[in-house]
Amino acid sequence: MSAANNLFQENYSVSRKEREELNGHASFTIWLTGFSGSGKSTIAAALDQWFYKRQIRSYITDGDNTRIHLNRDLDFSREGRKENIRRVAEVAKLFNDAGVVVISSFISPFEKDRKSAKAIVGAKHFVEVYIATPLETCIQRDAKGLYEKARKGEIKDLTGINSPYEVPSNPDIVVDTTIDTIETSLQIITDWLLENKLQTVTELKL
Repeated sequence: MSAANNLFQENYSVSRKEREELNGHASFTIWLTGFSGSGKSTIAAALDQWFYKRQIRSYITDGDNTRIHLNRDLDFSREGRKENIRRVAEVAKLFNDAGVVVISSFISPFEKDRKSAKAIVGAKHFVEVYIATPLETCIQRDAKGLYEKARKGEIKDLTGINSPYEVPSNPDIVVDTTIDTIETSLQIITDWLLENKLQTVTELKL
């Protein structure tokens, strides 16, 4: 018999809706996807500051940070990537249940895995943002030196070099940091959020 057969879901007395009402805003997950070097982390940081200044509770889950700690046992194989996204989606759901906006910054190259994350978090609480910066630009930036290492054979399965990236089929928001500055990207994303997710935030917080 599986150990899971002896587990029971606990239901707590304070609901997600009550936590959202206490915070004065909805909770949801913003999922930033795109190549390494596309601008995901920079945009995530700008979003976090934007929320903080408006007293909106938010938290960033970042690909490198979770790989260093929570998911340090996972490799970059197809199965390793799949499990990585599953775990961080479950973490995002927990934060959302606590009334916190989550900013998830992950390459998440496979459409199937992104759809799985959306299903875990819940479709109505999931905002997919495609950072559509072209691979050529990301390679030129190469701030972490990953592309150079991949070309030398020092890194295997790097997205864009020896592992594919599947472009999102229907993202909620698209920005391209070769065209849009970080400030413009932030404006595009927050305008969408104010129209679709943050209508209940008080004017004081805006």
